[in-house]
Amino acid sequence: MVQKSRSSLYDTIIIGSGIAGCTAAIYAARKRMNFLLLTENIGGQFFESGNIFNFPGQLQITGANFSTLMEKQLAFNNIKPITGVRVTKLQQQRNHFQVVTNTKKYLTRSIIITTGARARELNVPGEQKYKQKGLTYCAICDGPLFKNKDVTIIGGGNSALEAADFLLNIAKKITILNLTDKFNAHEYLMENIRNNPKVKIINNAKTLEILGNTFVTGIKYQQGKQVKTLKTNGIFVEIGRVPNVDFAKGFLKLDEHQHIIIDQTTQTSIPGVFAAGDCSSVHEYQYVIAAGQGCTALLKAARYLAGSKK
Repeated sequence: MVQKSRSSLYDTIIIGSGIAGCTAAIYAARKRMNFLLLTENIGGQFFESGNIFNFPGQLQITGANFSTLMEKQLAFNNIKPITGVRVTKLQQQRNHFQVVTNTKKYLTRSIIITTGARARELNVPGEQKYKQKGLTYCAICDGPLFKNKDVTIIGGGNSALEAADFLLNIAKKITILNLTDKFNAHEYLMENIRNNPKVKIINNAKTLEILGNTFVTGIKYQQGKQVKTLKTNGIFVEIGRVPNVDFAKGFLKLDEHQHIIIDQTTQTSIPGVFAAGDCSSVHEYQYVIAAGQGCTALLKAARYLAGSKK
């Protein structure tokens, strides 16, 4: 339990314990709300991050250390997450909601969904071995680690070209491996990338294997009938993200990428249900944004509860 329940009907249930969920829980605790923090595992995507240099107030911190810091802050606020819980379904029942999990059902007057998103993976040999050893899924997070290095971006959409644009003033050379014969991205991004002498584009390239010793050293890919090897110091996989929202499908409105649609207040398509962080339709995968949205979601949920009492 997060705290001793005053009733079987909670003020809010926060689903997910990444930075958005933890932030919402801290604010809920300080407001003395009757709430639960449900999660499969503490930490969310913290453990997928290497060094973090862009969170205000932290000059440098690893994802693992950041997770430990957040756990300490939860404990300081007497928050005890319920772990090992997988939410399977959400239901609306008159003036409250039912959260169905793999272990039991909970009743609540509001819900805050902060289940995040996971990077879409290549599923090729070597990928798991070299994660955070030269292979990453976030150019903005980890790009500065590859200053003056030869790097490779895998992908051909907006996220891949945005990564290339970000790395232009960091990397020595950028190679883009695109699975198709053309990019599927905004025109301004394509123009900027195509016209830059730092960038080499390889179309119709299917990644077969990530190569390395202790760290990444190259990529094996197929182009036509030929199998080729590309030497590289770093790999950025930018082929999209998959939001963790299966339990909300059919209950909430999702966008074309299956993210939960929210407005500027983090309100979803159903009053009393809020979403924050990477699972939301904001599509900006940054810790500082998720934290801000987690705070906003809790404050708006509290305002919603106050209004419903009236």
